[in-house]
Amino acid sequence: MDESGGSGRPLSDGTDGRRPGAEAGSEGTQSTDDTARPQAHEEEPRQAPEEETRPAAEPPRPADRLTKTPHDTPGKTPKAPKEPRAPKAPDDTHPEFAHATHGPAPKATPPQDKKSPGGGLLMGRPFGVPVYVAPSWFLVAALITWVFGGQLDRVLPELGTLRYLVSLFFAVAFYASVLVHELAHTVVALRYKLPVRRIQLQFFGGVSEIEKESETPGREFVLAFVGPLLSLVLSGVFYGAMRLVEPGTVPGVLLAGLMISNLIVAAFNLLPGLPLDGGRMLRAVVWKITGKPMSGTIAAAWVGRALAVSVLIGLPLLNQSGALGGEPQDIGGMDTVTDALLAAILAAIIWTGAGNSLRMARLREHLPELRARALTRRAVPVESGTPLSEALRRANDSGARALVVVDADGDPMSVVREAAIVGVPEHRRPWVTVSGLAQDITEGMRISAELAGEELLDTLRATPATEYLVVEASGEIYGVLSAADVERAFVKAMARPS
Repeated sequence: MDESGGSGRPLSDGTDGRRPGAEAGSEGTQSTDDTARPQAHEEEPRQAPEEETRPAAEPPRPADRLTKTPHDTPGKTPKAPKEPRAPKAPDDTHPEFAHATHGPAPKATPPQDKKSPGGGLLMGRPFGVPVYVAPSWFLVAALITWVFGGQLDRVLPELGTLRYLVSLFFAVAFYASVLVHELAHTVVALRYKLPVRRIQLQFFGGVSEIEKESETPGREFVLAFVGPLLSLVLSGVFYGAMRLVEPGTVPGVLLAGLMISNLIVAAFNLLPGLPLDGGRMLRAVVWKITGKPMSGTIAAAWVGRALAVSVLIGLPLLNQSGALGGEPQDIGGMDTVTDALLAAILAAIIWTGAGNSLRMARLREHLPELRARALTRRAVPVESGTPLSEALRRANDSGARALVVVDADGDPMSVVREAAIVGVPEHRRPWVTVSGLAQDITEGMRISAELAGEELLDTLRATPATEYLVVEASGEIYGVLSAADVERAFVKAMARPS
């Protein structure tokens, strides 16, 4: 069949929970051998199917073309295709680096369940945005408790084992300040009417998952800058509170630690490389100068990769030299190994985040190419009692590649699933009606032919299925859209250079 333009592309299977059976009668109202034949022939013995009596060299009938793929071998029944998943739309993420850095930006996965996007232990919904604590947070909290407890033992030795309780309080308070940092991004995003999927506190920090991109470079700059700004404000608040308490006490040590840690978070996030906030600010500046958001992303991503290499090499050297406030270390000691491991983790996180930013930018650039009208297959309307073989003959005669079951008035009721057609042996098709292979059309499966880009993907994810009825604004049937067609076009668009 022709796969160009509106003639359509391959479809995928249904999501109604039914698997296409090899035998008729396994699908809902699908007819069986006994009920499909005329009554007068019920007592007659079964005869060999017509296909088995044809010469082996006979070419395939026209009806074969609807389900034939380039890899089909004549005489063999093609296997049902696997269910493809609808392609994922991008979401902006703001990974914030705590104490040195935060976790990598998660893959762009738009919410498929608004009530429970997942991500760990739900802690609350400030401003209507769910806040999750990932399991990895408990690991880093234990690490902070152990390290800070060792420092307290030198400063306040009289605490004894209580120092670990104080250290645990510090770990919780520090991540509470990280949450404030993330909430700053969230509040501004909501102010700009950008949906926020969730906030997640995880290993090395937190992530604000914003589902859409800022419309202007100015908004992008503000959205990125508010996070480090709030961390600087918190650092100043803790410094002011520290001046009000006696030095060398538990409150004094805690406030000093929170002041320094928030200052580190702000400074690190202001570094001009993606995925840090400073990288998003750099992206906004280049976007403003060039007028091209992709140019800003490329520049900030490569600066981020250079930053990752600098961290990998420079952080261990600075620690060994004592430039970061500690004592000079001997090369080859355990501290050197620890510094190198930490630097490698931070560098990998930054490098990965920069690469993800480039991929998401390329995705957004090509999203407008995904248009429902261009990807839709031509469809033939058939009544529910039509035998599958007859429906396939009509489709192939008219050059269509999809079947829509309609009622007596011509209104669409269901879409015949391609995977179900493939699962029916050719000799059984005259005895199987199309209604037994169709999926009922729900409201979410009826989409407009004008949908394109991210709006199209959002619509498909809202109602997962493998075939969708595409209609004009007037309600007239335009054709059938396959999730597999969209996925192939999506992958093809992503493969093209920017």
